[in-house]
Amino acid sequence: MKLYGAIDLHSNNNVTVLIDEQDQVVYQKRLPNDLPLIAQQLSGYRDALQGIVVESTYNWYWLVDGLMDQGHKVHLANTAAIQQYEGLKYTDDNSDARWLAHILRLGVLPQGYIYPKEERAVRDLLRKRSQLVHQRTANLLSIQNLVTRNTGSSISANRIKELDNEHVDELLPHADLALAVKANLSVMCSADEQTQILERTVRDRVKLRPEFTFLKTVPGIGQILALTIMLETGDIRRFQSVGNFASYCRCVGSQKISNGKRKGSGNTKNGNKYLAWAFVEAANFAVRCQPKIRRFYQRKKAKTHGVLAIKAVAHKLCRACYYIIRDRVPFDVTKAFG
Repeated sequence: MKLYGAIDLHSNNNVTVLIDEQDQVVYQKRLPNDLPLIAQQLSGYRDALQGIVVESTYNWYWLVDGLMDQGHKVHLANTAAIQQYEGLKYTDDNSDARWLAHILRLGVLPQGYIYPKEERAVRDLLRKRSQLVHQRTANLLSIQNLVTRNTGSSISANRIKELDNEHVDELLPHADLALAVKANLSVMCSADEQTQILERTVRDRVKLRPEFTFLKTVPGIGQILALTIMLETGDIRRFQSVGNFASYCRCVGSQKISNGKRKGSGNTKNGNKYLAWAFVEAANFAVRCQPKIRRFYQRKKAKTHGVLAIKAVAHKLCRACYYIIRDRVPFDVTKAFG
């Protein structure tokens, strides 16, 4: 008898279901998120189990890794691509788990990518770096807004980086306003310090693989962005086409068309937000340092506006990087930007 399993995973518990080839439930139980207990419950069915589906939730690492270490064939469900019949009047965790097992049995399960365990930790270090960079920028913008609101004059980012407590007191004589700016400056300095520590650690932990070394020939992509793209992309062969890669990088739009008319849009958040950020960062640098890319950006900006123009550059760079990684060739600006 062949069995198909699924685990509907939550923050502190899960519903584990096993079904047979006739969709009959063989096992169904809500369990605490305790790996030894889950493994023990599944051990009696190991030989018959054809696979186990785990939802791609924020906390899947421990469960997927643990089940794979136990010798189970694990599938990570792409929950954004899974839909149940909308006419159902009642659903719960049990029915959700049974549905996952059912589509696994049919062979139509939309699957997510199980990132290699050995590189996951260093990839997450770069994700933490990205988070700190965003926090630093948010505090810098907060200082700019506060100064402009209370003095009527603007202050540049470079000027903010040079501020110390004495300069803040001169800039904003009111003690409470000065204290607010000092708080932002303190967080900025701490974020800078931790970002540098993370960058040094990542450089020590991992090096660019041969297929990714040519990424550094792309204007705007240095060592850190190249490592980010490498670690977030994984195996380039998992993308069937350059369009699939661009979609995963959130570099393409999403809209639904019927009879030539727009009927709404799809989920534009599908994909990898860290790759999306990396290519936008690269685009901003490339526009400043590469004349041909800058002219492309200016033409786009004249027709739309700056944000869409930068995204258009990011899309071009994303597509170029797909071929650079796949074919192991350097960047050619004439192929990418005409």
